[in-house]
Amino acid sequence: MAEFVEKELERRLSLYQVFLKLYEQHSSLLDEILQLENLFQSSLPGLQLRYIQAVVDDSIVYLITNLYDGKTQTLLQPQRIWTIGRDRSCGIYLGDRHVSRRHAAIQYIDDIDELGFYLMDFTSKNGTYVNGEPVYRPVKLQDGDRIRLGSTVFSFFMNMTAPQVLPTVAVELLMQLVPRKSNHEAQISSSAFGRKNSPTEDMDCTAQAFTDVRLIDSEEAGIWLSKQRQSEILDDFFRRQTPSKS
Repeated sequence: MAEFVEKELERRLSLYQVFLKLYEQHSSLLDEILQLENLFQSSLPGLQLRYIQAVVDDSIVYLITNLYDGKTQTLLQPQRIWTIGRDRSCGIYLGDRHVSRRHAAIQYIDDIDELGFYLMDFTSKNGTYVNGEPVYRPVKLQDGDRIRLGSTVFSFFMNMTAPQVLPTVAVELLMQLVPRKSNHEAQISSSAFGRKNSPTEDMDCTAQAFTDVRLIDSEEAGIWLSKQRQSEILDDFFRRQTPSKS
């Protein structure tokens, strides 16, 4: 029996040494395994992809993250330093027993030569990794980086560009967005103390409403409509406002 136990220990030790050598040669192996695990979990119903989104909007800098309890938070910090750890006083709290109380931090530096977000490790017990590489000194983060703290893996995204102005929505699509009134609302709007507006008054009100919301400014929208098409659009609009007869 003692001989069997000794051989079993030797076998396990040999397997451990093989794994240790393999890990030394492929330091990103554990991180890749954790990434695969997270990808599998994120495909399950009710589970979210964990992330930190860094945003620079003119002079305002903030983080958006769902690392705390899966709930999205927007975090402003006057010093532009967001601490991460198991301590409740950290800016980003992680309930991971493999994460140190004060594990790491993300800092925004606006110096022209070093502009960007940097990740630093506070000599944590289980280390901090970016794309599988250990962090020994401040590392400048890139959009799409994968970060691991303890057994917590999340993605880092960054937006430091000005918002893009999108083209004007086509008139045909805007017509589909006009809210439909209920029968009761249509009856009220079509009468004032029991008096119905004339077709001419209805046309004037409709044209004014379209002008106010800039629906018929075809030149600005880059769309040229014929008189016949404009008439069809107005007819369609009136049909939408007419209550259905029971």
